[in-house]
Amino acid sequence: MAKPQIQCLLTLVLAFTVLIGLIHPFNSVIAQPAVLRAPNLKVELVAQGLRSPTSMAFLGPNDILVLEKEAGTVQRITNDKVLPQPLLQVPVSPKNERGMLGIAIGKHNNGPTYVFLYYTASGSGGGAKSLANVLYRYELVNNNNNTQQLGNPKLLLNLPALPGTNHNGGKVVIGPDNNVYTVIGDLKTHRTQSENIVNGPHVDSTGGILRVTQDGQPVPSPPLGKTTAPLNLYYAYGIRNSFGIGFDPVTNKLWDTENGPGYGDEINLVEPGFNSGWAHVMGIWAPEGAIGKETAGPIVSNPSSNLVDFAGKGKYRPPEFIWLKSVAPTALKFFNSVKLGKQYQNDLFVGDYKNGNIYHFKLNQARTGLVLNGTLANKISNTPQDSQPLIFASGFDGGITDLQVGPNDGYLYVLTFSGSIYRIVPTS
Repeated sequence: MAKPQIQCLLTLVLAFTVLIGLIHPFNSVIAQPAVLRAPNLKVELVAQGLRSPTSMAFLGPNDILVLEKEAGTVQRITNDKVLPQPLLQVPVSPKNERGMLGIAIGKHNNGPTYVFLYYTASGSGGGAKSLANVLYRYELVNNNNNTQQLGNPKLLLNLPALPGTNHNGGKVVIGPDNNVYTVIGDLKTHRTQSENIVNGPHVDSTGGILRVTQDGQPVPSPPLGKTTAPLNLYYAYGIRNSFGIGFDPVTNKLWDTENGPGYGDEINLVEPGFNSGWAHVMGIWAPEGAIGKETAGPIVSNPSSNLVDFAGKGKYRPPEFIWLKSVAPTALKFFNSVKLGKQYQNDLFVGDYKNGNIYHFKLNQARTGLVLNGTLANKISNTPQDSQPLIFASGFDGGITDLQVGPNDGYLYVLTFSGSIYRIVPTS
């Protein structure tokens, strides 16, 4: 090829590159996390390179444990650096929504530091003899080489992982009562009395929020009034699937997020014995169609009818907020800090998976509901535009899987499934 032709070709390539840059500037079009309507706040990167992380928990200031879903690992991040070796790796079944899913940390003065892990054990090792969703208690122990690992595992809950590979739940929190709370869904196609099937199979530890002591024992006076397992483990039931549970630091009441089947995502106030209504109602609509492929049917005018109530001890309560079109809400966190401004103290923040948004909600004076106005006064976001005023931050690529508040700095930390941790901080 002649030299002028080469120069002409290079000129065309350069021009095309510039044109593409104008149309699709790769460094700017890729979503960058940002706080909306709050110019005094910004998002900064803490760590990246994690593999499909699902949950995180703080061991202390600048010391975070993060779960990697498919690898079955517990990674440790200190001073914004991922340590070379994980604290733990166990065999997990990672298919679909299975894997290493939930973590909570319990510290004891002059005693052990417990790390509670919820994961789908593959049955090929790690203490579980068969495929199951398990809740283990580990201890943070010192090695001879001045490093630490998770040891002394104690199985607290052995839960079903069949028939489906979805709706395993998995979030774990330590309640104000120092008991351990975890959530499990309906495994997509599972249907028992805990999924409100009247005269159906007895409950089997699916479709609910379960509660045990830190030693794995049932808590006295269970809300559903039964002393036999596993009903005595239930704090709430009728839950399709949840990726977020958390306690209000002011009232000590539990809240959750729930994912619907393409419609009817919920935020709920979870009183003891709470019945969320699945599989008879999601949001305000009855599910129609084949099990596991439900679509929105008619509005349920009297949701409390035709539900399992366990001799009147289970109580249905309608959602405090509903998305008609699913956003897949995940983490739920009450911001018990003033470091972003007193106007956010103890407000509710919720992340979503589909859009990478963080939603901000203020609570009413009694803290039994959310302050919603205008088109949201009926507690329903009928269109994506309806919930735009609630979006506090956006652009978290890969979807949000967890939110936490730093125990020392008081900032809001954000975990994304694409493998990054961010924190929201003041601009100055």
